[in-house]
Amino acid sequence: MTGIGALSGLRIADFSRVLSGPYATMLLGDMGAEVIKVEHPVAGDETRSWGPPWYAGQATYYLGANRNKTATGIDLGTESGRAQARALIGQSDVVVQNFRPGTMERFGLGFDQLAAEFPRLVYCSISGFGSANGADLPGYDLIVQAAGGLMSITGPDEETPIKTGVALVDVISGLHAVTGILAALRYRDHTGVGQHVEVNLFSSLLSALANQAASYVATGHLPKALGNRHPSIAPYETMNTADRPLAVAAANDKLFTKLAQAIQRPDLISDERFATNPQRVAHREQLVKELEKTLTRAPADHWFALFRQEGVPCSPINGLDQAFELATSLDLDAVVSITCPDTGTTYPQVACPIRLSETPATYRLVPPPLPG
Repeated sequence: MTGIGALSGLRIADFSRVLSGPYATMLLGDMGAEVIKVEHPVAGDETRSWGPPWYAGQATYYLGANRNKTATGIDLGTESGRAQARALIGQSDVVVQNFRPGTMERFGLGFDQLAAEFPRLVYCSISGFGSANGADLPGYDLIVQAAGGLMSITGPDEETPIKTGVALVDVISGLHAVTGILAALRYRDHTGVGQHVEVNLFSSLLSALANQAASYVATGHLPKALGNRHPSIAPYETMNTADRPLAVAAANDKLFTKLAQAIQRPDLISDERFATNPQRVAHREQLVKELEKTLTRAPADHWFALFRQEGVPCSPINGLDQAFELATSLDLDAVVSITCPDTGTTYPQVACPIRLSETPATYRLVPPPLPG
């Protein structure tokens, strides 16, 4: 290991707030970039007040997306503040902002207003619905999940649309922003020319709908909510055991055979209704009924241990406590701690999921307090 982050020497002026932008810049900071978080000196990032829960007097929502950053207070509503922001941008490699489209332009800080003076600048804009006809639409994750079709395929049935349990679209958009920024920096390395990277939550969701969106675009078929079931694979869902549900993903004929053998039900292999995946999908109700006859005789942890040994993909439905316990048992180092040198307060954090063999993520700075 070199001891130098992969993005060391890169400075990012982070004008973003809430989740999509801060998540992106936190990942870049984990990989060594210097991130300067720009906030209003009084109001700050909205998530600073999004509690409970709180930790060390700060909202855990804010703490979860803002490590490895310093913060500076700038009031963009003042001429001096805008001059201060422009000076910071001039000393930076990357700008990240997720104001509503047109806001930075009103401050004189849009990409087109900066590009001539700072031709090497990589400028990333994250919006809810793009900068054209959807510029007036606010980019809240719940609204995008509703507008983008995700809620229509999430939930127990067609009549009960459900959002995901986390702001998933914000996270996906943040990842797309990181990808675009790194691609633009690679191009700048070759040409010396920066560019405008645009990411919007709506397009990010449509892309992330993957097979469901591909099916609609290609065939016009409208998918529907199936609870925990997969529209094209069986068994690929949750089933009851003696104590709690178990997720089983026997995604091909070989895995189904292993599953049936593991639970000592060879009759399922020879049953014509379950001989191939299309037949299992067609007879899903009967299949699940037969499987649960056996699975309900033992607890979920029993089946997890057995199926893991036999190579059958499965997992009990864990709470976050059990999920982090599992991560520890798998040596995944999912939690890190950062100590503030000024206060001595230690902040537990979810570790960066990106593993780099030569330049691993580092945890240098606790999430910064609101700048005065």
